[in-house]
Amino acid sequence: MNPITLAIIYSTIILGPFITMSSSNLLLMWVGLEFSLLAIVPLLINKKNPRSTEAATKYFITQATASMIFLLAIILNYKQLGTWTFQQQTNNLTLMMTLISLSMKLGLAPFHHWLPEVTQGIELHTGLILLTWQKIAPLSILFQIYNFLNPTITLILAILSIFIGAWGGLNQTQLRKIMAYSSIAHMGWMLAIIPFNPSLTLLNLLIYIMLTITMFMILMLNSSTSISSISLLWNKTPSTLALMSITLLSLGGLPPLTGFLPKWIIVTELLKNNCLIWATMMAMMALLNLFFYTRLIYSTSLTTFPTNNNSKMMYYFTNSKYNLTLPLLTIMSTMTLPLSPQLTM
Repeated sequence: MNPITLAIIYSTIILGPFITMSSSNLLLMWVGLEFSLLAIVPLLINKKNPRSTEAATKYFITQATASMIFLLAIILNYKQLGTWTFQQQTNNLTLMMTLISLSMKLGLAPFHHWLPEVTQGIELHTGLILLTWQKIAPLSILFQIYNFLNPTITLILAILSIFIGAWGGLNQTQLRKIMAYSSIAHMGWMLAIIPFNPSLTLLNLLIYIMLTITMFMILMLNSSTSISSISLLWNKTPSTLALMSITLLSLGGLPPLTGFLPKWIIVTELLKNNCLIWATMMAMMALLNLFFYTRLIYSTSLTTFPTNNNSKMMYYFTNSKYNLTLPLLTIMSTMTLPLSPQLTM
């Protein structure tokens, strides 16, 4: 693709969430969402094959439908109250339409079916953008309107997303689909706590983005897209084995790694708000996530052949951009838990 075209596309992708985050006007929020939607479609079809075209089509149809529902909710709210912001008098139907549209954009259950298929059909670096940066704008809208949402409905959507994210990833062999289901589960954790303590949603989002970037960088370094391909990592780049294993355990929320921090604080906050059953269900379903991450670690680290290896191993990264970035991100993704007293003060 032309470098100038790429620069315009990436600039628009970056600009979209900033417009949404900095706006209190609902119409401008919608404009920011449209910037993100239209800019990423050329990246989805950059790889000329039927699978990427199918992924781009599914993404566009789903996101356009969500944008249409959100715009309809904005218009109904303006017709009722004469303002471009939600108020306490806003109709419950309008708020429900808004929650549904944002759930579709985030890939929350039961509107999640597009996310694994789209992620599987695109390249790794585009999948990274889809699962991290594209989540910021819808979450920023939820962050601004959380006061008007029904906590019970929000928790039901969150529990369903955590369950689908955990259950759907169990029988997957494709790493991009596993990361997509991981994203669905993490979005469920963020949605569960937003009615009670939105700042914890921001903390969870930050840690999720950091962990996902680390994992995708490891996959891009080795061009790995399936479990069978990562089972040969010990023979190609053994230095990434430890990095990948500890990042996966952190994604699963195993203490004392960084990924345990948001789960620990969210469960604590739910218990403070007398949501014992919800917190118990979420903690139990987090074990399913940890199970399929552990299965990945087993395929990567514990299935080495009991023979001498005569091929040349890479004990360093040939690409210079990984030399500092990947180890630094791995350290941040796994060893931030001791800072938790400072974060919760």
